[in-house]
Amino acid sequence: MARAIWSGVISFGMVSIPVRLYPATESKDISFHMLHTECQSRVRQRLWCPVEEVDIERKDTVKGYEYARGQHIILTDEDFERLPLASKHTIELSACVKADDIDSIYYEKTYYLEPQELGTKPYALLARALDAKGLTALAKIAIRNKEQLCALRPSNGILILETLFYADEIRQDSRPTVSEVPISRAEEDMAGTLVDILAEPFEPEKYKDEYRNALMEVIEAKLQGVEIEEAPVAAPTKVTDLMAALKASVAAVEASRKSREESGAPEPSRGKKATTVPKAFREAFDSGDGEPPAEKGRPPRRKAE
Repeated sequence: MARAIWSGVISFGMVSIPVRLYPATESKDISFHMLHTECQSRVRQRLWCPVEEVDIERKDTVKGYEYARGQHIILTDEDFERLPLASKHTIELSACVKADDIDSIYYEKTYYLEPQELGTKPYALLARALDAKGLTALAKIAIRNKEQLCALRPSNGILILETLFYADEIRQDSRPTVSEVPISRAEEDMAGTLVDILAEPFEPEKYKDEYRNALMEVIEAKLQGVEIEEAPVAAPTKVTDLMAALKASVAAVEASRKSREESGAPEPSRGKKATTVPKAFREAFDSGDGEPPAEKGRPPRRKAE
């Protein structure tokens, strides 16, 4: 199991629940190295001191807050540890709200909360109480040199902690302004019909990262020296009759589903199936080192001097 990144207690009234915090998500993006165009050697990203004109290591750096142009106040690890915040080691529940009251724009990152041995029973009790009431608990947690608002919600007997953005972190200046447009009752009803037809339970395993699959297909093709044809891009259709377009959409979805039900075919893929990628090559990229195995007949890459 992954290493806990935080440990402390949940303060639930007069009840303290010792817990550990674990990341609940991970990126599956394909990683790349930056190479020099001429020789394809790997580019170094340097920590450079322009005053002494030397390379330095990360251990020789400190955090500095620029309070005036070119003027910094230095903060050490001890300074961060001395911050007068209870949330460094305690998740104190301050309120319980309906999950729907939290706009999804506020959610940032998801973590698992695991009870330590002495906290198993009160942990289960809190999870069950929140689940029975259909509520989400709000609290604060200090993690990664920042105090964050967070939400605790039950999920199949365990507690999920999700960090939230503060209100002043939501960019209101980027929020678009949409003008009022007249919509007829018939158009609204037809749009509702289309939404009803598309409604289904959320099954996350049905959705695949087609971009990553397509990227791996391109990488494999380049290894094999094969050219891949560019997929045609559908041009946006100009809708002159909104009602007619809605009716046609409803008919198309109904016909497609009826056809699949009669044939027993599975849901259509949302992208082109990727070419099978050699296991060693795939593992190299999944591990993040970015170095594929040598192919027969392919010269080895030049190493940096």
